[in-house]
Amino acid sequence: MKHVKLPSIRPSIFPSSQNQRPLVPPNQPFPPPNDYISSPTAVSLSAALQHYINSVFPSPGQKIHAHILKIGFKPNTNVSIKLLILHLKSCCLRYARQIFDEMPQPTLSAHNYMISGYLKNGKIEELLNLVSRLTFSYEKPDGFTFSMILKATGCASGGNFALPYCLEKVVHAQILRSNVEPDDVLYTALVDSYVKNGRVGYARRVFDMMLEKNVICSTSLISGYMSQGRVEDAEYIFRRTFEKDVVVFNAMIEGYSKSVETARRSLEVYIDMQRLNFRPTLSTFASVIGACSVLAAYEIGQQVESQLVKLDFINDIKMGSALIDMYSKCGRIEDGQRVFDHMPEKNVFSWTSMIDGHGKNGNPMEALELFNRMTIEHHVKPNYVTFLSAMSACGHAGLVAKGWTLFESMERDYMLKPRMEHYACMVDLLGRAGSLQQAWDFVMGMPEKPGSDVWAALLSSCQLHGDVEIASIAANEIFKLKSDSRPGAYVALSNALAAAGKWDSVSEVRQLMKVRGVSKDTGCSWVGADGGPCGFLTRKRCNQIREGR
Repeated sequence: MKHVKLPSIRPSIFPSSQNQRPLVPPNQPFPPPNDYISSPTAVSLSAALQHYINSVFPSPGQKIHAHILKIGFKPNTNVSIKLLILHLKSCCLRYARQIFDEMPQPTLSAHNYMISGYLKNGKIEELLNLVSRLTFSYEKPDGFTFSMILKATGCASGGNFALPYCLEKVVHAQILRSNVEPDDVLYTALVDSYVKNGRVGYARRVFDMMLEKNVICSTSLISGYMSQGRVEDAEYIFRRTFEKDVVVFNAMIEGYSKSVETARRSLEVYIDMQRLNFRPTLSTFASVIGACSVLAAYEIGQQVESQLVKLDFINDIKMGSALIDMYSKCGRIEDGQRVFDHMPEKNVFSWTSMIDGHGKNGNPMEALELFNRMTIEHHVKPNYVTFLSAMSACGHAGLVAKGWTLFESMERDYMLKPRMEHYACMVDLLGRAGSLQQAWDFVMGMPEKPGSDVWAALLSSCQLHGDVEIASIAANEIFKLKSDSRPGAYVALSNALAAAGKWDSVSEVRQLMKVRGVSKDTGCSWVGADGGPCGFLTRKRCNQIREGR
């Protein structure tokens, strides 16, 4: 062992035991090299920057950049790239871009780091502008560049700019034209991009080209198929996925849970994954509780709640809200209230679920009392759905004045501009109370063109109170907007005319339905059975919803 003489340290520099603090932050076992101050060279600066890049506290390393600017040191490419990485890790995109723009000829690595930084911070427009700049430079995109662009196409929805048409197909074509060798990361990004943009067929083609299918691609493809209702295709991919994980099970469970025809299979997969020793996650339970809601299977929901207690998930705020919603939809509002009362923490979604549950289970006064408690006592800001649930409760209770107060307070007190569904709810509220003229004036005074839901609410109210004139106007407006997707509008108009004794007009409406190929969905009643929900039609035998039949 080589012996080194240690410098002597005066005892006075050690802190007392009462206020002792670590000299070096956690996960930072040694102090940064200070050679860059006394002798700033590319090597010493690079070493100091690398220290902070590797640290969990990179921000203090920005003082090195300040020192470089102070002494007028001109960094080389290596130092510039490390400064760029340091600023990105410190969440300072502006400084990172400044370093990038000051580079005489940015390398592909510099482009990729900057593109990755924009993606991480959701700056998709800036990312695509930088990619465009890259295509006109001497550098050529590599697999990492393409994967970042593909990921950007999946998270750019809802932005203030329009993506180039079929950007994922353009990127795919560039990959094929270039000398880039596709790997699992690139294939996965390509499949996921196609799925998120609704082009599942293209995603399947890429998936079939892969020599080794990974579980991430399988999960993405399963989610895409399920979102389009292609359950059999999703099941095929699931069976062909040999190395399954909990995420791919979750994709199947979530997909099955959306429809009453397949919700029972969601519970079967949930049981199978536990038999294979996969531990359910919060996402698993959220989908299973959703399946219980669709099936109105509160007994199974109670068992799921017991498992949440055993796994110590019961105090999760999302699970509490999901349970409240499930019990409310199953008509077990007392159980929903019990879950709500025992939640250690509540957010706007918890309150909204409970308000909506009381409103839909015939307890409008309890719903409005909860709304007041939420806003006045607990100072929780309501969202759009909260207002919709509270206004709907006013409609069931016939509280027109309270409904008006809620509607006006949205924009006045909470800066929430009413949406079309709120206008429709107000029309329904006024119509239920018999104020058809006031409802008509409200529709005519809307700041935007009324949607089909608004006219449908007005039509329903006219049918209830026998106003054929306004009913005809409302129905015609619906036919203009959605002539073939609202069969209920034809039926409501026909019933209103029949109640008024205008049988010639009734015949005309029914003839119009035949000409346009509009047919009313057959009503179906549901009862609980040992094998699951049982749906039956008048004069027809029971048709049990089991195994997708």
